[in-house]
Amino acid sequence: LSSYEIRNALKESLSHILEAIRATLEDCPAELSGDIVDRGVILTGGGALMKGMEEWLSKEIFVPVQLAENPLESVAIGTGQALKYMHKLPAAVR
Repeated sequence: LSSYEIRNALKESLSHILEAIRATLEDCPAELSGDIVDRGVILTGGGALMKGMEEWLSKEIFVPVQLAENPLESVAIGTGQALKYMHKLPAAVR
């Protein structure tokens, strides 16, 4: 299996991910957008480990992109941290 075949297999999924990121960036408040442009985004999860992902995404969304320190663990850790604040969210969001 070549990297070309893997890239082609993932092309549609990556396109959907990119569309979701762009939509999220367009819909976020101006002050958050400014922080993202200044500081960039951090990739987490297993997909973040794909070779060239940081460079590709940075080129597509025009902001700095970096890999989380422990991308495989950071999603679970962040979810655990977020659960501490669930009581502060409106019932409709929970």
